[in-house]
Amino acid sequence: MSLRRLPYTEALVMLATVLQWLVLATLVGLVVGTGAGWFLLALFFSMDQTALAPQWLVLVLLPLGGLLNGLLMFYGYQLNHSGLRDSVIEAVHRQSGRMPFATFAIKPVAAIITLASGGSAGKEGPCSHIGASLASAIGRGFRLNDELQKRLVACGVSAGFASVFGTPLAGAIYGVEVLAIGRIRHDFLFPAIVAGIVSFQVSQWWGVPYIFYQIFDVPAFSQVLFLKTVLLGLLCGMAAWLFVDLTAGIQRGFARMRARFGLWPPLMPVMGGLLLAALLVVMPRDYLGLSLPLLERALNGEAMPLHGFLWKILAVAITLGSGFYAGIATPQLVIGAVAGNAFAPLLGIPPSLGAAIGLVCVVAAASNTPIAAILMGVELFEGSLGVTYVAGAGIAAYLMVGHRSVYPDQLVAYPKSSWMHVRPDMPLGQEKIYLSYSLLRWWRRFDWRRLRSKWRRR
Repeated sequence: MSLRRLPYTEALVMLATVLQWLVLATLVGLVVGTGAGWFLLALFFSMDQTALAPQWLVLVLLPLGGLLNGLLMFYGYQLNHSGLRDSVIEAVHRQSGRMPFATFAIKPVAAIITLASGGSAGKEGPCSHIGASLASAIGRGFRLNDELQKRLVACGVSAGFASVFGTPLAGAIYGVEVLAIGRIRHDFLFPAIVAGIVSFQVSQWWGVPYIFYQIFDVPAFSQVLFLKTVLLGLLCGMAAWLFVDLTAGIQRGFARMRARFGLWPPLMPVMGGLLLAALLVVMPRDYLGLSLPLLERALNGEAMPLHGFLWKILAVAITLGSGFYAGIATPQLVIGAVAGNAFAPLLGIPPSLGAAIGLVCVVAAASNTPIAAILMGVELFEGSLGVTYVAGAGIAAYLMVGHRSVYPDQLVAYPKSSWMHVRPDMPLGQEKIYLSYSLLRWWRRFDWRRLRSKWRRR
């Protein structure tokens, strides 16, 4: 029977949907906020124990942490007999919202080892993993159907991100937007926002500290300043491009080395730890770990070296590419802030404002989450940074990075340009991007010889 003949039926169904997700998403937020909060407290405690370690001890901890990481990841995942991949994006798209629960604790423990031993990475990956795993377990407990299970896992991912940065709205949108390039599931938004807000409040209740920033050196907005921020976004988009490609390239290099010489897999992060230890001969120690003090200095307007973001990119690429496990979003904040701070004076932008814009741009580009990144700029800076300062720059960076991502499981729903063609809903790691037929036809018909002859005459 048509809904038009039952005028109150649709309203009742929508009301029931809202109530359903208020209950389920609140439950997910409570559980994930507790799990992520405990993880963050354990992580901060372990990092505090090694923060002031002498240089010689750091040189020992890096390969030792690599060995522990390699052993844990190699032997721990042999406990997974479910046939399910331990990927939150894959769980939503390919596994009907199901995660292997037998290996639930492996990634959080590995991340604590990575960051406590000096590896350069982030803290949000384990939280999204905790969120997806716990939400998947809750869905199985309630015997939800596949569609509801997917939404619940997306809730868990959003709740995990919200707990990390203290940005509940941006974290909720990030968990939904990161699933595919060019498409947001609007039916995921309400449960994700509810779960994100609850998870953030629960983490605060457990005593997780959050840092928010104020940007004071903000000039009056103008069209010229807007164009400058777009240029800064393009530069930061290129920095994100380098970050994505270098991380993937180093990962492929370690995989080829292991296959070529038949090396024992746990040795790969050990070699990565040795490389990081050798890098400390020329690289400041600030670029190891989370590098949050470096982020704060950049946002406070302290001048950053022009090559500083390259050190962080290299350190993170070696850490994660060699087989250490931890998050990859926090490094984007640091890379963006340092790069934006260094590039800003070249464009006549205050360094602190450039750092804030760069932070948003690299997250928007490397993760392909421009809306979440812009919201993060609003929440992280407590409204002191207007959306107009970061919106154009963030979208420009998102376009500049092209069809690449720090998350190779991300689907490509729509191409970023009408001059490109993709098969929809294919993972980035498997999809090839093609130029459109009209652009290729124009390219072939263009008289390049005539252009070259004109150039020579001039």
